Amino acid sequence: MAHDVEHRLSRYSPGVLSLFRFVYGLLFAGFGSMSLFSWPVPPKYAVEFAAWPIWYAGVIQLVAGVLLAAGLFTRAVAFIASGEMAVAYFWMHQPRSLWPIGDPPAGNGGVLAILFCFGFFLLVFTGPGAYSIDTLRAGRPST
Repeated sequence: MAHDVEHRLSRYSPGVLSLFRFVYGLLFAGFGSMSLFSWPVPPKYAVEFAAWPIWYAGVIQLVAGVLLAAGLFTRAVAFIASGEMAVAYFWMHQPRSLWPIGDPPAGNGGVLAILFCFGFFLLVFTGPGAYSIDTLRAGRPST
């Protein structure tokens, strides 16, 4: 019975991986759009044009998020996005407190940075999934 469920679910892995990549990419792009354009919601603090580092992080997040959602250059873009989130965690969050769960002063508020970092790191090794521009460009079937 367990083998049956395992076998049935594994057939959906490439499609679910594509869905994961798409959702993660859109969420990442949303954070970039928030920093750059104050949309879909305004950021906690105003971000001035070309302000280091938040404006540049927003550009990376928006561009990487759109590329990841589309599944274009997935592995390379995911590597860059994962690295950006690792830097964000160790540069901005970890110095506040050791524990990532919770907001300062008890925690450092870095949970999203960790989740994005490792989600993107996973995509570096798994690739884009069945439904992506990368898959179309490679000429592989989508199922």
